[in-house]
Amino acid sequence: MTPRILKFLLNIYPPYIGAGVRVHSISGDWKELTVSMPLRWYNRNILKTHFGGSLYSMVDPHLVLLLMQLLGKDYIVWDKSAEIEFVRPGRSRVWCTIAIPDGEVVAIRDQTESNKPCYPEFELKIVDSHGELVARVKKTLYVKRKHS
Repeated sequence: MTPRILKFLLNIYPPYIGAGVRVHSISGDWKELTVSMPLRWYNRNILKTHFGGSLYSMVDPHLVLLLMQLLGKDYIVWDKSAEIEFVRPGRSRVWCTIAIPDGEVVAIRDQTESNKPCYPEFELKIVDSHGELVARVKKTLYVKRKHS
C-alpha cells in the first residue's frame, strides 16, 4: 500500500464521509497524517458545536494505520485505550496532525525484541481553524512482534 492509496481509501470510507472527515495528507515516510472535519448540521450536537464522538472518530484509526506501515508485517498493532479531554467547543473546521516522533519506531522495536508487548502512548491535539485547542486525545497502543 502507498500513502496515496490509503488516503483515497480513508476519504471514501462511509463513516468518514458521513461525519465529513477528510484526510488531507499522509507523508511518504508514513510518519505524519493530517485530517480535518468541518462543522455541519449532521455532525454537531444540540449546542451547535462538534459532537464529541465525531471528534474522536476523526483521529481514531490513524496511529494504528501509520505504525502498521512503519513496523511492517512482523508486528501486531492494536488500540489498547483512549481518553479524550474536551477543552473548548469546536465551532469551525477542526484539524489534527498525527505524527509518529522520530525514534519512536526504533524504541518500539527495541521494547518488543524479547517478544513482550509494549504500550506506546501518544497525545493528539485537535485544533480549530484559529489554532485554538478544542480537544486532547491520549491513546495507548498495544504492539507486539508476531511469533516466528
